[in-house]
Amino acid sequence: MTTEAKVVSGKATPRGKFPHVKRAGDFIFISGTSSRLPDNSFAGVSVDAMGVTDLDIREQTRAVIENIQDLLNSVGASLDDLVEFNTFLVNMNDFGGYNEVYAEYFDYDGPTRTTVAVHQLPHPHLLIECKAVAYKPQG
Repeated sequence: MTTEAKVVSGKATPRGKFPHVKRAGDFIFISGTSSRLPDNSFAGVSVDAMGVTDLDIREQTRAVIENIQDLLNSVGASLDDLVEFNTFLVNMNDFGGYNEVYAEYFDYDGPTRTTVAVHQLPHPHLLIECKAVAYKPQG
């Protein structure tokens, strides 16, 4: 079995020494992905002149799924190839908004899914991070 790790150009650089994507045979593993944009800003975040922060779980969820879609596309796969989707929420009160957006992309025939609450993520503006596994036979 061959493996290949990849940092995808045009996406936010990983915040450590790890790839965005790793293929191991017919499986594709997507590292924890957030709503971080290539310029290191975050989708779903606004801060007014007084420093009041507004965080939007729906916009962040959409950005995370779109980022995962881009990472899969970089290795010839798509969201349809996902078999597992794991989500980390800072606050389970955001579950409803997350679940609503998730349903725009997936149905009961989509990937298996686990959602857990975590104490915090690598940046205070992050409400959500997801990791995923896809199955896409090579060749």
